[in-house]
Amino acid sequence: MATVQTYPWDAAEHLETREDIATYLEAALEDGDPSLVVAALGDIARSKGMTHIARETGLGRESLYKALSAEGNPEFVTVLKVLQALGLRIQVLPIV
Repeated sequence: MATVQTYPWDAAEHLETREDIATYLEAALEDGDPSLVVAALGDIARSKGMTHIARETGLGRESLYKALSAEGNPEFVTVLKVLQALGLRIQVLPIV
């Protein structure tokens, strides 16, 4: 049996366009798992550069890494600031 070689996959390396980012975050939101949404937001922030996002939000880079990790539990105001820094907004639609 041949040995299978695997490589780590990082979503942040594949989020190149605003459409990629919006689709990725939308999928996480549709799943409904808050930790998945936070982790996805962290991936997106890393794809844009956490230092840049920290500067835009006025929040510390290290605190953003912690808050936007899979184990993080950011305040809603942090989520809104990060979304704004990324040029995104939340849209509410009725469940059909």
